[in-house]
Amino acid sequence: MMEITGHTRLYGIVADPVAQVKTPQTMRKVFEKRGTDGVLVPMHVRSEHLAVFVQGLRGVMNFGGMIATVPHKTAMLDLCDDVTPAARLVGAVNIVRRNEDGTLSGDILDGQGFVGGLRQHGIEPRGLSVFLCGAGGAAKAIAFALADAGVARLDLYNRTQSKAQDIITRLQGVYPSVPMSAVGASPTGYDLVINATSLGMKSDDPMPFDVKGLSAQQTVAEIIMTPALTPLLAAAREMGCRIQYGLPMLECQIELMADFMGVAK
Repeated sequence: MMEITGHTRLYGIVADPVAQVKTPQTMRKVFEKRGTDGVLVPMHVRSEHLAVFVQGLRGVMNFGGMIATVPHKTAMLDLCDDVTPAARLVGAVNIVRRNEDGTLSGDILDGQGFVGGLRQHGIEPRGLSVFLCGAGGAAKAIAFALADAGVARLDLYNRTQSKAQDIITRLQGVYPSVPMSAVGASPTGYDLVINATSLGMKSDDPMPFDVKGLSAQQTVAEIIMTPALTPLLAAAREMGCRIQYGLPMLECQIELMADFMGVAK
């Protein structure tokens, strides 16, 4: 374990809840590989306190940046001074850099990480029909990345259908050739089924969608990292589905996150 001193550069991950995050351990490996005197710490912040929290970080001179996760990705967009075109298009931010003058810059890397994790495990999204559950920041980023990867069809399910439709409207302006619709809770008939919600982090959470619609020919993917085997993945595995854990999404974007926050190589 490295020694933390007055020279140590500070980074963070902000979430609510935060106990489930795997980023501190994963980023520590990046720091060690790069020879960086840095530490990334979990920061438990409620939504109603987020703006005040972010404002305070502008004055912390040895703070390099932070990762934003559930439920703060969408709100973080308007708390940054500038964001990348990708983040503006998606409408969410999951990585923030504090610049020397105290301004904050944001980007979204979840989509790249998710698609990279699929490909790392031999799942090529191009040409697949996809059922995507969720309409939060991660779901938005994943939807854009899948459309960019050339999926054959992309249908979105969210309990608030208007939120799913809003993502589709944004997507259709950029990827008009990809068929997409807001659909109901059944994942029947799709090649790739994705849970991009936080349902499954708690043992008493309901299933994010109707698992009775799954079949052994499908791949079921998660973005949740703790527990690794969510109730959804356990049910899918029982039904003979191929499953994709949530951790590869983080592993495939962690170096990009470090680069964005200015962690020296």
